[in-house]
Amino acid sequence: MKISTKGRYGLTIMIELAKGYGDGPKSLKKIAHTHQLSEHYLEQLIAPLRNAGLVNSVRGAYGGYVLANEPNKITAGDIIRVLEGPISPVEGIENEEPVKKQLWMKIRDAVKEVLDSTTLEDLANFSDEEEQDGYMFYI
Repeated sequence: MKISTKGRYGLTIMIELAKGYGDGPKSLKKIAHTHQLSEHYLEQLIAPLRNAGLVNSVRGAYGGYVLANEPNKITAGDIIRVLEGPISPVEGIENEEPVKKQLWMKIRDAVKEVLDSTTLEDLANFSDEEEQDGYMFYI
């Protein structure tokens, strides 16, 4: 399974909304500028997220978008399924021979587990410092 820009940029939108949760609406223009993305493309992505009930729009001069639920109640899997469709490493798993079918199902289940156990709150609170393993390199 390859996540397209739809899924990647959709996650970007949702993480930005999670970071500002409770601070009022955030405009797509600001998100696009911050991440150097096309505002027009983000507008195309926000519609299915709104239709799926993951975000709400706020009209007006200071309008924008807000999460429809708390960040700890929305998972990466929710977002990816809306924008990318079902999570599956290959199409037509049911037609595969049993050995390969078992492998594809294990891969699918592992990916689902990661996506469904990672919330927007987790992603919004992530910092690069958590990823560093303490090595210092000098040149």
